[in-house]
Amino acid sequence: MKTFPSLRALACLLVLQLAVVPLRAHVAASAMSAAADKLLSSLTAEQKAKAAFDFKDNERENWHYIPKERKGLTIKEMTPPQRKLAHALLASGLSHQGYTKATNIMNLETILHDLEGTGRKFPRDPELYHFFIFGKPGPKATWGWRVEGHHLSVNFTIAKGEEIASTPSFLGTNPAEVKEGPRKGFRILAAEEDLARELVKSLDGEQRKTAIIETTAPKEIITEAKRKVKPLEIAGIANSKLNRSQSEMLLRLIKEYVYRNRPEVADDDLKKIQKSGLEKIYFAWAGGLEHGEGHYYRVQGPTFLLEYDNTQNNNNHIHAVWRDFNGDFGEDILRKHYDEVPHP
Repeated sequence: MKTFPSLRALACLLVLQLAVVPLRAHVAASAMSAAADKLLSSLTAEQKAKAAFDFKDNERENWHYIPKERKGLTIKEMTPPQRKLAHALLASGLSHQGYTKATNIMNLETILHDLEGTGRKFPRDPELYHFFIFGKPGPKATWGWRVEGHHLSVNFTIAKGEEIASTPSFLGTNPAEVKEGPRKGFRILAAEEDLARELVKSLDGEQRKTAIIETTAPKEIITEAKRKVKPLEIAGIANSKLNRSQSEMLLRLIKEYVYRNRPEVADDDLKKIQKSGLEKIYFAWAGGLEHGEGHYYRVQGPTFLLEYDNTQNNNNHIHAVWRDFNGDFGEDILRKHYDEVPHP
């Protein structure tokens, strides 16, 4: 005789399922908090004055990806044990793939130094990456952190130890492909380039007419390093107009950006994108279709934007950013937090 679960059992199952998401986020938040605490505890008073900021300090949203004067504590100013703790904090927010990309971007500065030589105002130096901690880390705290330097900006905001925001998220590479020397052929952001090119080249003639918005790529990502971004003009081809194989390519491209971060965070971000409607996502391309030609693309949905550009330095210099229209710097989760918890 076939038996069915009781209503009580079904209710318990539903409660358990609903608890999984915040539990996974809490695991990630606890790991970040522990790593940040260890780094802060290792710092001298002078170092801590550089690394630690009030959570509401305007510096938290003062992000960029160019060589420039920055606050924060650099790797260069840390002792070897402190550097390990700093990298542990970086690794606490990223996936293995994302951490590898981030550290390779740092190390690419040595190649740029060899290519460009000395005498620059901002030297090419893999130790000139700055660490920032905003607020007081804790398993149930609201706080944030950033790691930033040339071609890298990793931003995390944690609300009550339960929800995590991970944008803006920027990775860039110069050179995009190492042309000579012992690392010849090395491409840190190969997937970000190759997946998009595979998609655009898979389109038929009619699809390309819609997807390719310009024959010449812009010289920079359109949103640059704005603190707040709004949706760009809807352009390109809708996911609903792609065939199944093409739609799967587009999803793989989106995941390449989202899964820079550790799985507990990335899974939630992908669910948010999917919930907003995959059919409402648009893919747009500008520039040449062949490797080595200047090109640009963007993927835009109701809640997010991916922007990529490779036109500088003879089309061998990539900028690739992921933005959330309502969630950059945790705007959405903080609004929810402040609505639920009275603040003086």
